[in-house]
Amino acid sequence: MRSSHRTTLSPSARTGTSLVRDSSLVWLAGGIVGVSFGAVSVAGGLPVWVPVLMSLVVYAGSAQFSAVGVLLAGGGPLAAAATGLLLNTRTAAFGLAVADLLGPGRATRLLGAHLVTDETVAFALAQPDPARRRTAFWISGLGLFAAWNAGVLIGALAGTSLGDPARYGLDAAFPAVLVALVLPALRADARVRRAALPGAAIALAVTPAVPAGVPVLLALLGLFALPGVRR
Repeated sequence: MRSSHRTTLSPSARTGTSLVRDSSLVWLAGGIVGVSFGAVSVAGGLPVWVPVLMSLVVYAGSAQFSAVGVLLAGGGPLAAAATGLLLNTRTAAFGLAVADLLGPGRATRLLGAHLVTDETVAFALAQPDPARRRTAFWISGLGLFAAWNAGVLIGALAGTSLGDPARYGLDAAFPAVLVALVLPALRADARVRRAALPGAAIALAVTPAVPAGVPVLLALLGLFALPGVRR
């Protein structure tokens, strides 16, 4: 007589499995846009090592696109770095939002700060409790870092053989993922809607007139719609 054994996962294992499944869409989007970044960089004349090293050390999608755009337009390294720093100032606010999720230790906090992105922060803050938020941050952050850098390497090696990545609409991948991540919070909390709706309206209004990444910064003005925020 054969006996059947049912494998029972611990609560932490079930949490990890569900978070990996849920964040896999973010990783896929990151890898796809990373391919676009690598291909655009090399097709514009940069050597393969430039986008690859930039993605490992800088790791900031919109800032990387803008910095490479400045370089390919004839701007110098200082102008490219200044552009990237300006667009990445929004991560200061994100860092404050997830500071308590990084854990103790200088090395841990340094690595966590490097993994702070729009997608990772949105995914982490969408979780219902602090323990799950911390696990979500590290799972989504490490997975996205790996997917982005793998995509950049593939795109850089493929170079011009991919054609023009813009025609595939790859730039819509991340916004679609972010919308999917924030919808539950928008449905559940009226205060979030009160800040998000004017912020989104501001971002949409200025998008045609400002560089990529700046609309996200200006969307933070929506926070002034929250009660208790100083004007």
